[in-house]
Amino acid sequence: MESPPKPPPDLPITTTTPATPTAKKLTLIPLIFLIYFEVAGGPYGEEPAVQAAGPLLAILGFLIFPFIWSVPEALITAELSTTFPGNGGFVIWADRAFGPFWGSIMGTWKFLSGVINIAAFPVLCIDYMEKIFPALESGWPRYLSVCLSTLFLAFLNFTGLAIVGYAAVVLAAVSLSPFILMSLIALPKIKPHRWLSLGQKGVKKDWNLFFNTLFWNLNFWDNVSTLAGEVEKPQKTFPKALFVAVIFTCLAYLFPLFAVIGAVDVDQNRWESGFHAEAAEIIAGKWLKYWIEVGAVLSGIGLFEAQLSSSAYQVLGMADIGFLPTFFGVRHKRFDTPWVGILISTMITLGVSYMNFTDIISSANFLYSLGMLLEFASFIWLRRKMPTLKRPFRVPMKLPGLVIMCLIPSGFLIFVMAIATKTVYLVSAIMSVCGVGWFFLMKYCKSKKLFKFSTDEIEDIEEE
Repeated sequence: MESPPKPPPDLPITTTTPATPTAKKLTLIPLIFLIYFEVAGGPYGEEPAVQAAGPLLAILGFLIFPFIWSVPEALITAELSTTFPGNGGFVIWADRAFGPFWGSIMGTWKFLSGVINIAAFPVLCIDYMEKIFPALESGWPRYLSVCLSTLFLAFLNFTGLAIVGYAAVVLAAVSLSPFILMSLIALPKIKPHRWLSLGQKGVKKDWNLFFNTLFWNLNFWDNVSTLAGEVEKPQKTFPKALFVAVIFTCLAYLFPLFAVIGAVDVDQNRWESGFHAEAAEIIAGKWLKYWIEVGAVLSGIGLFEAQLSSSAYQVLGMADIGFLPTFFGVRHKRFDTPWVGILISTMITLGVSYMNFTDIISSANFLYSLGMLLEFASFIWLRRKMPTLKRPFRVPMKLPGLVIMCLIPSGFLIFVMAIATKTVYLVSAIMSVCGVGWFFLMKYCKSKKLFKFSTDEIEDIEEE
């Protein structure tokens, strides 16, 4: 492990690529919905939990799992984002805890997992649209539509983070409204005893699918940390936004789950991704099914925009603190957006979109898990290493309690990683080795002054 050449000052980061005077900062409401789309985007994709373990365990999973996974991750994000409110996010945290090598590795793991995940959303939108336009099912119409939709959504991101934030509010309202309607229409048809079912006889529990469904639907709370430098009064806004987003996200999963399980009696194996649309037809008719399918497309757009923003601003943040050359942090003069970060993220996303990337997506999740383990370790170590550091928001626990809070989700991460395939291990190892190589390449470029790197990384120490 490489140590920094001297102890770094223990203070919040300020970005070295300042926003233009007219740039709009993110306020509370848009930030809440950006976090929502970083994590969920609606109850789309929760259905396999019922297929894997039955109604009762699916309900308990979405009731309990947020407390052992989402809440700890959101609390850590709130504390560290308000302590180090720069666009580097988790890269800054790992750097301050363990030095620049681990900061760079964190950046590699999180960036690659992020941009690969982004590639799934335009493909998901086209998958829903092909039901209306069958020509999009294969061939050049499908490839062209994936490419054009990706470029169009990237351009929307390019027009400004504030615009993306308010667009997220509208997308959430439209994509969630059919689920609210479905839940209300289902009320007279609900039979509560169905909630207590452990599943059909003869259907074997698929724990791998069950836990991965919970994990996929309730992670990525820390992605918003890379936008901390773009938030108005982050020390006050971040904790409020994360608190509301956690509650809102959990309720958005639970209400449709209770409604559909209670009102619809079907074979457990039908609970695949997309079953909510079928349930809507059973409960209310085809009109609601079509609305939910349109909502799925809009949800995919929201997920794409939120996660592309995080990846692009991570690139800018890493340039701000000297991990990348300064040209990676260039902002557009009119829109004040990190156009280089958006371009790089979009190009990688486009490349992955045309691949059969089941194993690559699994590898991206593996890298995300590695990043989360490093994030938990950074959080604990910073509390121990810098106990007097001013923290505008502090998780209300002492060090032993924090260790326990982090050990529970860490155990789950290790379990998910342990059941990965050999291909996932190999691809993840290659990506990690590339990350190590990138760190030493940047170090060489700095020593030879091949590119300009930022030196205004931090301010003076501030203690409580």
